[in-house]
Amino acid sequence: MNTADRADTYRTLAAQLRADSIRCSSAAGSGHPTSSLSAADLAAVLLAGHLRYDFGVPKALANDHLIFSKGHASPLLYAMYRAAGAVDDAELMTFRKLGSRLEGHPTPLIPWVDVATGSLGQGLPIGVGVALGLRLVGSPAHVWVLTGDSELAEGSVWEAFHHAGHSGLANVTAILDVNRLGQRGPTMDEWDTAAYARRAEAFGWEALVVEGHDLAAIDAALAKARAAKRPTAIVARTEKGKGVSFLADQLGWHGKTLDPAQTKSALLELGDPVSRTFAVRKPEPWTAPAWTAVAVPLPTYSAPLATRKAYGEALAALAAADASVVVLDAEVSNSTHAEDAKKTAPERFFEMYIAEQQLVAAAVGMQVLGLRPFASTFAAFLTRAYDFIRMAAVSRATIHLSGSHAGVSIGEDGPSQMALEDLAMMRAVQGSTVLYPCDANQAARLVVAMRDLPGISYIRTTREKTALVYPAGEVFPIGGSKVVRGGTDADRVTIVAAGITVHEALKAADELAASGVAVRLIDAYSVKPIDAAALAAAVRATGRVVVVEDHWAEGGLGDAVLAALAASGAGAFTFRHLAVRAMPGSGKPAELLDAAGISATHIVTAARDLLR
Repeated sequence: MNTADRADTYRTLAAQLRADSIRCSSAAGSGHPTSSLSAADLAAVLLAGHLRYDFGVPKALANDHLIFSKGHASPLLYAMYRAAGAVDDAELMTFRKLGSRLEGHPTPLIPWVDVATGSLGQGLPIGVGVALGLRLVGSPAHVWVLTGDSELAEGSVWEAFHHAGHSGLANVTAILDVNRLGQRGPTMDEWDTAAYARRAEAFGWEALVVEGHDLAAIDAALAKARAAKRPTAIVARTEKGKGVSFLADQLGWHGKTLDPAQTKSALLELGDPVSRTFAVRKPEPWTAPAWTAVAVPLPTYSAPLATRKAYGEALAALAAADASVVVLDAEVSNSTHAEDAKKTAPERFFEMYIAEQQLVAAAVGMQVLGLRPFASTFAAFLTRAYDFIRMAAVSRATIHLSGSHAGVSIGEDGPSQMALEDLAMMRAVQGSTVLYPCDANQAARLVVAMRDLPGISYIRTTREKTALVYPAGEVFPIGGSKVVRGGTDADRVTIVAAGITVHEALKAADELAASGVAVRLIDAYSVKPIDAAALAAAVRATGRVVVVEDHWAEGGLGDAVLAALAASGAGAFTFRHLAVRAMPGSGKPAELLDAAGISATHIVTAARDLLR
């Protein structure tokens, strides 16, 4: 295609993308047409000139990746799919309608969408994860991320800039659509493209400032970006609503659609283009690596060990056995013990530093490529990345998270390091699995089981060494539980515990047994899904339940048990819930467990209260 033909193609496609963005959003009666119009020239040049993508094989590792971080501009993305022939006009007009895969913000229900976007500030950090994964497998593909300028106020974006610059990710390009106007007015920096460029360059990126409606300048910038030796940021000065005179750079149009008369006027101004299909270049042939997996030589234990250490050793064995396993950590790998995996698979260990949003985002990006990411940090610090975890579920992503140093049992570090919200947080994620092992053998087994779990799985690990409860050969099905004391018709009280409180409950059960009170102690290591059948059977047998957990009273094990029993129809029972209810301080682990009211002494008292 010669220069004149290329320019004509870009111009024609840009007009079509604008028209289709207006048409589908007007038909829906909702959406963000003006946010789409500002980036239409950028999208046209990228689609017709620089994207390398086979729409017939969306999972091919040679394909480029296009991530719309400004997910509200979905009309533009869907118009691109219409232009590429991936969807037809009839489907385009189902935008935002019930049952349509063309939702208000993109999700992987559409095969050409890698991840869900719409929560701003996530596309670039995830794109960094995709780029890291592509480099790991040796793919020649490039990652293109379209960002809005409003989301450049998000700290997660600059975590991504920092990490990509540090890692020298030449295979990622951020396209900054600097259209000046946000939801309620001007953005922080408006059209100060030089300021954006300086920031990108400070993080080690090459910044290319362009007029965002100059098709030749965009073409040159995209070509330079693909050939660059470091990450590139194309800083494009655009107009929101570009192409329609009554919309261009006008306040008050964000998230608003055009009425029928305005739609007709806008389409006439754009030349009323008829939608047609444009050729998209496929990637060059490339053979993806074959990932191998062999049986995991599971570590086994015969002496007390912290479950965080068992996590690390099991992960090391898993990484050695399965070439698709990648390990990410947030600069605490000597505490989470993810560093053990670095010894067995150093090329698949990724240090993400103290940037928990980028940690989770990178895991989400890597799983796009079929990798199996395990990401770890202190459980308390995963709260910083919760929106990324929530959106990972919307992305139908499969990632495996580990949170160490949970609960008051961590001891002297105090409440800033104590995860007391994590079970509630992770239980609330749609489709999640939440695991809380009490000893090293159990932890190792559960880590290996996590590898094959779909969706978001989470394992909570303990800082201190714990005694062994189970032999090396014990099996722990997801959704199961273990009765570690009792289990007969003589049982009078049920105690439900998980993790560190299993050990306190064992002491309590032995003390109660010595006084003639038979106890059924259930280790609910699978907090979600929880073993409702075992709980219901215990309630029918004893009629009395004590739940003890090293977590705030809201949203954790106690609520999981009550919800399961309410749904089971187990019948009436009396209940005591021992949980952390006052802000803890520093102290020895045993002191803090007792001060929180979750030690063996308090469990015994609660059981005797129920018996009275």
